[in-house]
Amino acid sequence: MRPGNTKAIEEMFNSISSEYDFLNDIFSFGLHRFWKRKLLDILNPTLGEKWIDLCCGTGDMSILLARYIKSSENITGIDSASKALLIARERSKQNYSSIKWINGDALETNLTSNQFDGLLMAYGLRNLSSSYEGLREAFRILKPGGRAGILDFRSFEELSIQGIFQKIYLNLYVVPIASLFGLGKEYSYIKKSLLNFPSGEKQIHLALSAGFKKAKYQTLAMGQMGILLLEA
Repeated sequence: MRPGNTKAIEEMFNSISSEYDFLNDIFSFGLHRFWKRKLLDILNPTLGEKWIDLCCGTGDMSILLARYIKSSENITGIDSASKALLIARERSKQNYSSIKWINGDALETNLTSNQFDGLLMAYGLRNLSSSYEGLREAFRILKPGGRAGILDFRSFEELSIQGIFQKIYLNLYVVPIASLFGLGKEYSYIKKSLLNFPSGEKQIHLALSAGFKKAKYQTLAMGQMGILLLEA
């Protein structure tokens, strides 16, 4: 599957939605929860603020946010994959029923401008057909001074120990295990999605070009993951 093919990516996430959370735990050894919590600790969302989770998938980040602020009020999750959203709704209906789930496009949310205090995106930016347009839309729907945090894999432009490790990890661990569930083809997409994914430095440049006043990038997971931190 070619990265940037919006419809194909939507279909892919629909097809893996039932196994997505389980496989995330296996592939990250459960550490993806720590990384998402780290993102929230940096952004420090507070009760009463209005937050949106772009590319929310099965709702993991949105629900973690609700737990963090001890309320599911004023939280919106948006994703184009309808089957993933069905799982998100099911997961949230008992304790986090106030989360608003929207089946929509992160590049064109059709939401009112300048309405959110904060924005989250976990493992979504590299799946958009345009990282720049995704950042533009994020800036548009944030209030002036609003903050955003985007968590994703890092891309490595040059041969490095970290880049070699990433290739080994994806080729010899992620894809073979996913293949046991009949999802090898789908998870081999991760490597493809990183080929043209902007580096941290380029993400900063794109974010500033999209209108953000401040942008910085920090790494975690021994340099395998990155967080882009923004202020509108």
